[in-house]
Amino acid sequence: MSPVTALLPAAVLWDMDGTIVDTEPYWMLAQERLVESFGGTWTHEAAMTLVGSGLDRSAAILQEFGVRMESDAIIQLLSSEVMEQISHQVPWRPGALELLTAVHESGIPQALVTMSIGRMAHHVADYIPFPAFATVVSADVVTEMKPHPEAYLTAASLLGVDVTRSVAIEDSVTGVTSAVASGAVVIGVQHLLNLDDSGADRIWTTLDGRGLDDLAAVLADARSARTAGGRVADERAAS
Repeated sequence: MSPVTALLPAAVLWDMDGTIVDTEPYWMLAQERLVESFGGTWTHEAAMTLVGSGLDRSAAILQEFGVRMESDAIIQLLSSEVMEQISHQVPWRPGALELLTAVHESGIPQALVTMSIGRMAHHVADYIPFPAFATVVSADVVTEMKPHPEAYLTAASLLGVDVTRSVAIEDSVTGVTSAVASGAVVIGVQHLLNLDDSGADRIWTTLDGRGLDDLAAVLADARSARTAGGRVADERAAS
């Protein structure tokens, strides 16, 4: 057995919005429509502050912008609108389906770890042409939202794996913070937000062209770096 094979992750833990599917523009459009329906004006700056946030926080900010609805009603309405947009076009992030497929075919368990509600998480998962996830941890499963580590710790527990031997893939500072706090090895995939100081073990510009060897290499480097008391270097210059 090669060193890379020996260091394959115990599990791969995936964020959803912005990592597997580029739904952030869908969320922003739904937020804008909702605020405007109450006579307010939504801004791109406000929308960007919600990237990676739990929906409870999003609902609170929308209420500050004049949306006169209960938090749960806001969450359900926004989720339904985003799900409808996904039904018309699934906005896969580059390389996400390919990496999901490679991990699935290897037999390594995968979990979906998202702060979207469960019905939306399963809606997206159903578009993947195979049963990719052994478990789904969504906003309505946990008590604490990201950046708290509960979601990632719950996923590892449900899979029966050591979280420190698992690789988490995230696109937001909030999500990276959550995964790092859980003890997982974390790959930050640069998208809408700058991840330079997020604490990710490795920052990639894309998942396109990435495979099992890449995950194994990050895991091996991260474990060595942690033993030495550091983090893994930014890889973007070589990407």
